[in-house]
Amino acid sequence: MPLFVQRYLLAVGCAALAGAALHIAILFGGPEWYATFGAPQRLVEMARAGSLRPAISCILIAAGLCVLAAYAFSGAGRLRHLPLLRPVLAASAVVLTLRGALFIPLILWNPATLARICDCRSVDFFIVSTSLLCLALGIGLGLGAWSVPESRTTRDPSTNLAPNA
Repeated sequence: MPLFVQRYLLAVGCAALAGAALHIAILFGGPEWYATFGAPQRLVEMARAGSLRPAISCILIAAGLCVLAAYAFSGAGRLRHLPLLRPVLAASAVVLTLRGALFIPLILWNPATLARICDCRSVDFFIVSTSLLCLALGIGLGLGAWSVPESRTTRDPSTNLAPNA
């Protein structure tokens, strides 16, 4: 695997862990943090009312991001070869790339559709920044899925990385 792809996957893993940490921090920040970081208005209202649903949503998103980070680190050769590494990297790449590439056009062409999903009604800083982030992460995961060796049974002890494919 090219060093660039390994580093890109490491960056993807770190970004996913940062996103997980942010979602956990939002739990402690309360309803204002939910609103600041783009949660749908109905979740913000649920948080104000003391419902557990917003907290459960944040925990599930954080857990998913941790799993994504583990697969990115595995693809980069920093963790053992996880089961279904290529398919998970590829599926994650497709989802994130589509999310990154389609949110802005969807808001511009059919805002009502997206408003039902995330309360997004117009292009703003949150939509642009998260779309670019998802697109960058999706590209990195796609490169990883393309480059990761089929199986990693041996490692180069001098670098602790899997041998090049």
